[in-house]
Amino acid sequence: MSVVSGVLLAGLVLPVAGGVGLTAKSTAEGFDDISDDFKTPPLTQATQIFDAKGGLIAKVYERDRTVLTAEQMSPFMRHAQVDIEDARFYEHGAVDLKGVLRALGKNAESGTTSQGASTLTQQYVKNVNVENAGEDKDAVKEAQRKTLGRKIQELKIAIKLDEELPKDQILTNYLNITFYGNGAYGVEAASQRYFSKSNKDLTVAEAATLAGLVQNPAQYDPKLHPVAAQKRRDTVIDKMLENRHITADQAKEAKAAPLGLKYKDPQNGCITAKAGMGFFCDYVRHVVKQDPAFGKSAEERKKFWDKGGLNIYTTLDPDKQAAAQSAVNGNVLVTDTVSAATTMVEPGTGKIVAMAQTRPYGLAKEKNQTMVNLNVDLAMGGGTGFQPGSTFKPIVAAAALEAGLPPTQEYKAPHEIEYPTMKTCEGTWRNEARPRTTVPNESASEKGPYQLKMAMALSVNTYFVQMEQDIGLCAVKQMANKFGITRKASGKPLEEVPAMALGVEEMSPLTMANVYATFAAQGTHCDPVAITRISTVEGKDVPVPAGHCEKAFSDSTARAMNTILNGVTEKSGTGSKLHLDDYRQIAGKTGTSDHKKAAWFSGYTPQLAAAVWLGGPDGGVEMRNITINGTPHTEVFGADGPGPIWRDAMNDALRGTPAQSLPMADIPDPVPPKPDPSSSGTPTSTGSPSNRDNQDNQDN
Repeated sequence: MSVVSGVLLAGLVLPVAGGVGLTAKSTAEGFDDISDDFKTPPLTQATQIFDAKGGLIAKVYERDRTVLTAEQMSPFMRHAQVDIEDARFYEHGAVDLKGVLRALGKNAESGTTSQGASTLTQQYVKNVNVENAGEDKDAVKEAQRKTLGRKIQELKIAIKLDEELPKDQILTNYLNITFYGNGAYGVEAASQRYFSKSNKDLTVAEAATLAGLVQNPAQYDPKLHPVAAQKRRDTVIDKMLENRHITADQAKEAKAAPLGLKYKDPQNGCITAKAGMGFFCDYVRHVVKQDPAFGKSAEERKKFWDKGGLNIYTTLDPDKQAAAQSAVNGNVLVTDTVSAATTMVEPGTGKIVAMAQTRPYGLAKEKNQTMVNLNVDLAMGGGTGFQPGSTFKPIVAAAALEAGLPPTQEYKAPHEIEYPTMKTCEGTWRNEARPRTTVPNESASEKGPYQLKMAMALSVNTYFVQMEQDIGLCAVKQMANKFGITRKASGKPLEEVPAMALGVEEMSPLTMANVYATFAAQGTHCDPVAITRISTVEGKDVPVPAGHCEKAFSDSTARAMNTILNGVTEKSGTGSKLHLDDYRQIAGKTGTSDHKKAAWFSGYTPQLAAAVWLGGPDGGVEMRNITINGTPHTEVFGADGPGPIWRDAMNDALRGTPAQSLPMADIPDPVPPKPDPSSSGTPTSTGSPSNRDNQDNQDN
């Protein structure tokens, strides 16, 4: 035994002198170099996401950990861990020679390796290696390999650490990095997990329970194996008494106490968010992982997120979120074949203040849960979007006004026309289909001439196709770009096709809410903003991307569009029944896609813009002869499907706020043509409400 001990001590304790198959040069190589990671390891910690009023939305982490200073830890915890793991920690160096000899003797007698000799410093080095391996299973396995080479490597670092760091700091680092079972890393997470309290508030018995877990978190799990855990706890208490860190009375009282668990299940991820905030939480995660402000590469941004230890303050207004969630839940059942989603945006800032949908955030499909955020684009955790229908027409109108067309622009707008030849940014689009593709209005009686204001109020398809021909598809695409629409929700490029005016290219509710926020902000477009501030747990601020706002169109166009879109919600407009409770001024547009597979209402006041989508989550439900929230519908249009959701959400969100007026333009109504004396027939319709039947008030 003496020979074996001598060989091992020569190789393990004095690696510079060589031993056990390794040359002096190879073992000494790099001995003077030690990474800063071992002195102040970049430990993964929990990140907390807060709403605009400071309420916690969710806590997310790769590893549940909150790093503490020595002063923030319980003295009982520090003593208990040392006494049970390495009682001579403050007396020996990085290697405990007496401990090695004692372990060799015990193991030789028993014929097993039942007793180890690693010091806390050695264990700490091993834990750092495991921590740095992250989620790489092969790297974790390599860090845990029980080989002589690995042991010598750890010893070299431990010896250097012992020279450079005070013992108290090594212990603090150890207590912050160690795994205590049930997903809890470090003493603070362990204290919260098992006793629902901060580490500094632990009793002797509670500290001893946690300290006893380190040797084997599964075997001594107090939740699954309370008898084994209590026996282990009492062993730790005896060690604390033996080392005079507690009195005999304290030991007696602690051993008489029950385990007293107040176990709290791990609360990790956006799935724990309340009030329907899980999807917004997930959107924040995507923002951090994709915005170059948080790292030049995707890998850097992922490391930034995975490391955690952040306090992320967001734009989400809990009151407006509650209003939006209540509105979608109150109008569409989670068990309905269709779903609804709405996003609210603050005009002039781009702040996302609410994001709600009827399908809850989660993995249980039998409960109609989903992880797909129906409010956002595919790249941000959403789907491929939905056709916005006629809610896209205001973009065409804005492009036309900016191109110099007057707000009284008139077109013949017959009931049905062939798609005409149109200029694109790269050339010309021609209707080469045989037979040629045509576009109709919603009903046979819907025919012009119409001027812009009435054409928008009644959502006349052929009018906007003729307007599109006048200004060219390139102008429409460029205006869409100014509204922040550079791609479809799927990520595919926008197509310059005449049906663009009718909203055939799939968009997300966030995109459309931001479009209407631009109208509300008098033509100032702001990129969507979800994060206002990020700080580390140490209190240091992390730079966040500044909100970018830019003028998309002129004030005169803005005033004209306010007047035009206000007309949609008044008199005979398709959204005339959607007034708010206090009758404050609103503006907006209804929209319904082909085959009634999606219905929309997007609208705004000066303070708030919102877009509501209704349809099948996968886009395949035709909303004809359908029951929604117990109400049967022959057909679903923008005004009678998503419209009431928008109205309910805006009523609650704006309740108690001062009513503000929209800057308007004076756009005269068209003068009806004089009857032809030579004809006894009915004069041609000018789009006057008196010449239209009830069906014409439906949107297409």
